[in-house]
Amino acid sequence: MNTTITAIAATSDVDVGARLKALRLAHGLSQRELARRAGVSNATVSMIEANRVSPSVAALKQILAGFPIGISAFFAAADDEREKVVWRASELTEIAGGAISYRQVGGDLTGRSLQMLHERYRPGADSGRPTISHQGEEAGLVIRGLLELEVAGVRHELRPGDAYFFDSRKPHAFRNIGDTDLVIVSACTPPSF
Repeated sequence: MNTTITAIAATSDVDVGARLKALRLAHGLSQRELARRAGVSNATVSMIEANRVSPSVAALKQILAGFPIGISAFFAAADDEREKVVWRASELTEIAGGAISYRQVGGDLTGRSLQMLHERYRPGADSGRPTISHQGEEAGLVIRGLLELEVAGVRHELRPGDAYFFDSRKPHAFRNIGDTDLVIVSACTPPSF
């Protein structure tokens, strides 16, 4: 076993679970697909991402073979991202998918105080019921489409160029009320998901 890699894993403050999840989502893989590629159980990938288990170097190396990426690159990428200034459109991390797409600037937001998203809602898509609430603040700008924003029981209709800013502790929901994709650029502090 490479003692340098062991030392990196032992002394790193990288959130291995969050980093693995961000890497998996950036590659468009489900937990099940990554597990299949790596030859491990779906439960193993799930428990590592949830930080319920700390993988051995050998286990992490086996899982990373499903991308493929080496273990040193796995840890280096997390360090490199802290210094990164620009993310190209292809480098945004998809953290949802389906009728709603949330493409996040950066992968691992551990220790960050801001989350920036490029959001896309298909016609009729919404953030779900009941309304959501969490610590922090949210702001956003409608780029395309029609947004129905509900905050504390009051509904607002926003068009391209309109913006919002509110206390996220107030119950809120988002819904595309138009017949084309709704595109929003938003920020949340602290990161909420």
